[in-house]
Amino acid sequence: MKLLFACLFALSALGSFAQQKPTELDKSPMDISYCPQNYPILRMSGKAGDQPYARVIYSRPQCNGRKIFGDIVRYNQVWRMGANEATEIEFFRNVKIGGKLLAKGRYTLYAICNESKWTIVINGDKDYWGLVQNPKKDVLRTDVTIQKLPETVEALTIYFDDLSKNNTNLNIMWDDSKASLPITLL
Repeated sequence: MKLLFACLFALSALGSFAQQKPTELDKSPMDISYCPQNYPILRMSGKAGDQPYARVIYSRPQCNGRKIFGDIVRYNQVWRMGANEATEIEFFRNVKIGGKLLAKGRYTLYAICNESKWTIVINGDKDYWGLVQNPKKDVLRTDVTIQKLPETVEALTIYFDDLSKNNTNLNIMWDDSKASLPITLL
């Protein structure tokens, strides 16, 4: 009798897996940027070391005709710098940001925006969906000035500048704004 129930349970479980549908295409697709740029391609062609210096993983919301800064992204409030899961930044070696040492590791990335500057927040909590920023877990905060762009950037775009010596910028562009976070790789 126990064997019969076990077989029935296994068949019903198998049937429920067969009926699952894949998720639909997300309106804010996930993307990844590396320092150095195109790291996976460089590595496959033998032109890169074992690890990149840094990478950022984020979802790319679109403007879709909306006013972003001061409306969708409210001034002087924490923004998760993307959509869906919290944006993650990983450093594969120690870095300096805003004159402060930051140990290699994986962090979440937030911003507190206003019209002329953003406070970039690097937080120790990971693996969150939505805005779940615990200020007690902030490991670094630094201010960066904002550059107004001549053309609208439809999808949130985050990327690293090409490496010069041991320096790069993490650039965040969306709508009519661009912020650049200087990073020194140690």
